[in-house]
Amino acid sequence: MTVVSSLTRDEAIARADLLSVTRMDVELDLDRGRETFHSLTRIHMTATADGDTFVDVKPSELHRASLDGVDLDVALLAEGRLPLSVTAGEHVVEVEATMAYSHDGEGLHRATDPADGEDYVFSHLFLDAAPAVFACIDQPDVKAPYAFSVKAPADWQVIGNGSGAIGDGAVWHLAETKPLSTYFVALCAGPYVSVTDEHDGIKLGMWARRSIVDQLQEHAPEMLEVTKRSFDYFHSIFGIRYPFDDYDQVFVPEFNAGAMENPGCVVLRDSYLFRGAVGRDELLTRANTISHEMAHMWFGDLVSPQWWDDLWLNESFAEYMAHRCLVEATEYTEAWVDSTMSRKSWGYGAERAPSTHPVAGSPAPDAKSALANFDGISYAKGAAVIRQLIEFIGDEAFLAGIRQYLGDHSFGNGTLADFLGAMESASGMELADWSQAWLLTAGVDTIAVDRAGSVTRQAPADYPADRPHAFDIATYTDGVETSRSALTLATDREQVEGLDLDAALVLPNAGDLTWATPLLDGPSLAALPTELARLTDAQARAVIWVGLRDGVALAHVDPRLLVDLGEAALPTETNDSIFSRAGMHLTGRVIRVLLAEREQDAARARMAGVGEQVLASAEPGSSMALHAARLIARTTDDVDGRLLPWSQGRDLPAGLEGDADFRWILLGQLTRRGLIGAAEIDEALARDQTMSGQLGALTARAAIPTAEAKAAAWADLTTNRERSNYELIAIAAGFWGPQDLSLVEPYVARYFTDIPPMTAWLGEDALSRVASMSYPSRFVSEGTLALSRAALAGDLQQGVRRSMVDQQSELEEALASRRAYPPAG
Repeated sequence: MTVVSSLTRDEAIARADLLSVTRMDVELDLDRGRETFHSLTRIHMTATADGDTFVDVKPSELHRASLDGVDLDVALLAEGRLPLSVTAGEHVVEVEATMAYSHDGEGLHRATDPADGEDYVFSHLFLDAAPAVFACIDQPDVKAPYAFSVKAPADWQVIGNGSGAIGDGAVWHLAETKPLSTYFVALCAGPYVSVTDEHDGIKLGMWARRSIVDQLQEHAPEMLEVTKRSFDYFHSIFGIRYPFDDYDQVFVPEFNAGAMENPGCVVLRDSYLFRGAVGRDELLTRANTISHEMAHMWFGDLVSPQWWDDLWLNESFAEYMAHRCLVEATEYTEAWVDSTMSRKSWGYGAERAPSTHPVAGSPAPDAKSALANFDGISYAKGAAVIRQLIEFIGDEAFLAGIRQYLGDHSFGNGTLADFLGAMESASGMELADWSQAWLLTAGVDTIAVDRAGSVTRQAPADYPADRPHAFDIATYTDGVETSRSALTLATDREQVEGLDLDAALVLPNAGDLTWATPLLDGPSLAALPTELARLTDAQARAVIWVGLRDGVALAHVDPRLLVDLGEAALPTETNDSIFSRAGMHLTGRVIRVLLAEREQDAARARMAGVGEQVLASAEPGSSMALHAARLIARTTDDVDGRLLPWSQGRDLPAGLEGDADFRWILLGQLTRRGLIGAAEIDEALARDQTMSGQLGALTARAAIPTAEAKAAAWADLTTNRERSNYELIAIAAGFWGPQDLSLVEPYVARYFTDIPPMTAWLGEDALSRVASMSYPSRFVSEGTLALSRAALAGDLQQGVRRSMVDQQSELEEALASRRAYPPAG
């Protein structure tokens, strides 16, 4: 891997003061084999003065470079930077290089589809991977129009930011784009197939691998409907029409993130093209992603951050706008409930970690530092803060401020100051204090109500703040709402009127309007085992589940209470997001990590019982029946009645016949119990020669409970440089699962010595995900903590360090919970 320097903010400011780029001409030849491609770039730039600067380029081999036709010394390339001395005026820099395809989801990623042997290429240039594809001035505030020509194999399609047409010699020419930041440049190439449509004068395309064309065609109508409704909604509130070319959505293999908002060429992970049974919450998640990426066409693409510390201006707004759009313009009117269960729980977890940071203004002295703060705070907390801003200034002023901000900075860059200026202009209100409390100070407040009607808030001691909270409080008896009051809590203690304070349950933030942890009083907590199952308000149920998630993480709530509530309330749960997310948290975190080992089997059996209850009562083939079957598959010990026959295709619940992904869950459970082995896995893979099948087989093989299999899996994970990002995560997912933990105990120490060196060949984004997935979280002990702390005292790549810090924080939470609530006896 080429060693590169991370661009600092000071360097970016100096370079932007000296240079502007007026046009980028990029020629790529992708028809030179599977390992490398040819890249020729002409950068048209203007210098404001004489000065020394550099061009970013990360080649496999740099062939030549010139400035205004005069050759540059390519031997001077160091750490991804080619020095450049310019005089005031216009210049052209030309760089020719051989570039390497990646297999870690960054740069220009190339993947082979095992179903037919076809290769597919896609770019992912966030945050600083563009120089691995073409030479450039790689920083977000240097925008330029791009003109691409791409030579590709004769049967390939080429999709990019601009609409394309193929010419002589299998060379594609893409229309020149509007000015773009480098990290938004997109290119997808391969034998992609498409479904096309048009809406409101905008050409729409959806693309996927040839082997999954049936899935594309099955899901395209629903996805196109969400796309059209989102366009209509955003056009109606932003006051600016979609500002780019055709709107293509390309579903690609092995994509690190959920999606990337490249203008006119959104890239999404192709697991969204579900190949088996699918729950409504999964469809909602996909719809949210589609709407989220479209919102970025305005927030991020039309107006981009000047520097990475303002990434929240991209993500918080897209997060908020997507949920708002789904509720107001699509059938997914329950989107805010899903946000509570999936997105806000993620954000609250990030707030609990030592790596917590403010929504905006986080120190980002270089690009890599900014990437480390790209988390649930940037997304979920930022969206919640926007909801609070709307409560503070009003929706009409908020929308007027958006239109002013977008209009003033179109095809340019914006900052927090620009955004606040637009909001102050639209509302006539001063926002400095509000911004300091909500945007520039980390931490999550707690809010509580006592039975005398006193409402209190408390900021964390480490992050004192004076945050005004606009929210509501509701009371319930026998599951029926008996009162509700809305208030703005602007001091640490206020009285609330109009509440039924004799109710069984008093719930602060019942509508989940603010960013805070609701603390239940003693009577409310005691009432939960009966009240939660009766509550008809799905949003209130979600608030309770997520509040309890915080409670157990902070050792304020016994994790056994959550198991009790799961057994009491999940059999009658009607919301898919609540059932699936609460079930995953119970099985994956509460039971697997927070409970002592000797209590885990009994707790899992109780969850299997919940699954059986729901499966028996749910409509056959329904979304809830699907989630119940998955819960059973993850938790049951009924090998002869469930795991074996279901894995063999016998007695399957309706809708799961032939569902290969469900079968891999079952095979994984049988494997970790030692009931099947490599031969059966190979047989299953022979029947499922797909990318998903390969991943399922890797997870199952890593789960084989023998010393030999564990040694082979660990070596595959930590030394096989040919593995893709997805394959590594699949191996990690199966490794730590045996019933006999002594099989993997030797690898606890090896995690801390073997994972960090993988930075030598794996990109930071991919490695940070692998480091999180492979952390030995099941080993809740002071010994694991000591090893983790020792590793963090050393020199680690920033992404690996952030992953270890966050995982160690969860380990510390588990240790504190076990100390506070030890097992009986």
